Amino acid sequence: MASNSPPPPVPAPAVAPPPGAATRREPVWTRRGTWAYRRIAGALFLSGYATFSLLYCVQPLLPVLAREFGVSAAESSLALSSTTVCLALAIVAASVVAERFGRKSLMFASLCSVSVLCLITATVHDWHLLVALRALQGIALGGVPAVAIAYLAEEIEPAGLGTAMGLYVGGTAFGGMAGRIVTGFVTEHADWRMALAAIGCLGLAAAVGFVALLPASRNFQRKRDTGFAYHVAIWRRHLGSPGLRLLFLTGFLVMGTFVTVYNYVGFLLTAPPYGLGQGAVGLIFLVYTFGMIASPLAGNFADRIGRGPVSIVGVLVALVGVALTLIPASLIAVIAGTALVAIGFFVCHAVASSWIGILADGDKSHAAALYLLLYYVGSSVAGSLGGVFWADAGWLGVVAFVAVLHLIELAIAVRLAAMERARLARTGRGTPDDDIPAGA
Repeated sequence: MASNSPPPPVPAPAVAPPPGAATRREPVWTRRGTWAYRRIAGALFLSGYATFSLLYCVQPLLPVLAREFGVSAAESSLALSSTTVCLALAIVAASVVAERFGRKSLMFASLCSVSVLCLITATVHDWHLLVALRALQGIALGGVPAVAIAYLAEEIEPAGLGTAMGLYVGGTAFGGMAGRIVTGFVTEHADWRMALAAIGCLGLAAAVGFVALLPASRNFQRKRDTGFAYHVAIWRRHLGSPGLRLLFLTGFLVMGTFVTVYNYVGFLLTAPPYGLGQGAVGLIFLVYTFGMIASPLAGNFADRIGRGPVSIVGVLVALVGVALTLIPASLIAVIAGTALVAIGFFVCHAVASSWIGILADGDKSHAAALYLLLYYVGSSVAGSLGGVFWADAGWLGVVAFVAVLHLIELAIAVRLAAMERARLARTGRGTPDDDIPAGA
């Protein structure tokens, strides 16, 4: 007798993953408050310090370099913008390399090589060679920023990511401050060559501390045999996220405004009515201390109340700061204003960096690379454009240029806050503490 039972189901053929893709597994999070968490925070603090001290050590030297090499204020900014534009491009390449060779080794190699290049830069006597060496330093630094953000997003539990990212950004604040103050002080008492040599030696010391502290990755999955099309597909996927697109543009604006202010405040303060010396101008970067404090606090608040509101506050603080610098012949107002600019910048950058890790659904180093690509392009483009405004309209022109960029940034922060509220409503979460990756 024939059976009326249906034939057994035919199993569906297995679908092979795309080339180089790794099988997903449950992450083993490093929790806030543990010894491993503190080691990671310390190591990434050192990497942030080394990166920004080596990157921005020339910023207070721009007036000195302009005089020594006989170049204009705008042309002197190439000592910085050549580094940042090459760093922007190198970050994209580093995000690809990091998928094959891992996180820790790439960051260590980058920190060592850029420190050695800084020592070489201290010996040159030709302007074009100096700019070329600074460009090479940007390429060498490419293996740190995006990889550091990806490492934190992969290893730290989501509820503690904002605080950890804030500590990393606090390290960049300390590096930016220390690099500028050391170069200003040493230049005042010796010369700019000795200043760059000191920064290079301190960078090597930080690299050794970094590699000794940082635990090996537990959630990173190495990808092999990935072609160019594979990476392009990932970048296109990240660019298809409206929230990520706005964060990428935020990176351009926050860094562009910040670098423009600090590129040209040195020219303002060395001219009448202030007439400060190079050492005194370097001391103004002590206001970075406020950024070091603000970064982890902003990350903590972002974990608790949401990233959108904290971003809006950061932009408003920076706007007030840049307006304060317009008070005539008031050194106190300029110092207070630049302090507020630093606080606003580090708040916005810390929040945006952690937000990238939350919104990127996988392949976090690629998302971080796109954010930092725009971040450093903003530094190069706006930093150099600021020189045109300085030449045409002085400090008032610089402030007007920065204020317009801040207003665009504020509109983006308001939009991102609305998207965050909508996402939390969809997922039934009242707070972002345990937020999950989303494409919004």
